[in-house]
Amino acid sequence: MKHLTIATEAETNPDFRRVLWTGEHTQLVIMTIPPDGEIGAEVHPDTDQILTFVSGIGEATVDGSKRKVAQGDLVCVPAGAKHNFVNTGPNPLVLYTVYGPPEHADGAVHHTKEEADEAEESGHDEPPA
Repeated sequence: MKHLTIATEAETNPDFRRVLWTGEHTQLVIMTIPPDGEIGAEVHPDTDQILTFVSGIGEATVDGSKRKVAQGDLVCVPAGAKHNFVNTGPNPLVLYTVYGPPEHADGAVHHTKEEADEAEESGHDEPPA
């Protein structure tokens, strides 16, 4: 069993992305997007994603539809949907997300978006097989 106080874990996370738990079918990740930052437009062909926002304000774009997001909001992104999340506020946009199946390397920690992008491009951020 993994037990977390997820809002506290997310709020105290200094990193862009941190994998907290990886199971056979799902993965729990916390993210902190700095002001004027973004996750970056992406598509996960075979992975569903659920994002829950802990603090901050931002804009979600999923398959061309835009919506503001804030604390307490949840966005579901189906596999194959192009999506991006942008911090539009003065404070970090903090969230936790569940991927099904896992999307990142187990235990991965990426301090910045640039580090995360480099890990993905180099093949060092592959989910467990």
